[in-house]
Amino acid sequence: MRHRKDGRQFSRNTAHRRAMFRNMAANLITHERIVTTDAKAKELRRVTERLITKAKRLGPAAYTPLDKLDARDRARRLHVKRLLASYLPRFGVERDNLTRRDLVEKVMVELSQRFAERPGGYTRITKLGARAGDNAPLSVIEFVDAPPIEDPATLEEPAAAPAAATEGEAGEADAPADEESE
Repeated sequence: MRHRKDGRQFSRNTAHRRAMFRNMAANLITHERIVTTDAKAKELRRVTERLITKAKRLGPAAYTPLDKLDARDRARRLHVKRLLASYLPRFGVERDNLTRRDLVEKVMVELSQRFAERPGGYTRITKLGARAGDNAPLSVIEFVDAPPIEDPATLEEPAAAPAAATEGEAGEADAPADEESE
């Protein structure tokens, strides 16, 4: 029987897998679009959509200011915030302006309000092709209300170095290294 065998293992133990998905979910919520492998994107979709659904089930109590809520709704909201905070790291740094963003508040206030009318399926996975280094199939996972991708080539992983360098640039880069080693 296959009891409790749901989900992929990714050749990682439970703690490593949980940490990986916590970080990936935080990055997806912060940047609203990330590039990863197909298998990780499919598993990340399950994690992220459950987090948004928890906040969405509160209804307007998720994004109404606390002073305008009654005691019951405040308690429900606190419970959901604690559930989200037990999984998500508290803060994420936005790429554009390098500011810290409270991820739990973003899920509670912004995402639950954005997807209030949507019954599920908050993320979209778009296949990009194979990664250059190991031929792993890459995908973009993003929220469905994000603008469409204009050029998938611009979303390649930033770890890839520029392939073509002129001889003059390569020679200039090597020259200081030779002087330092002498």
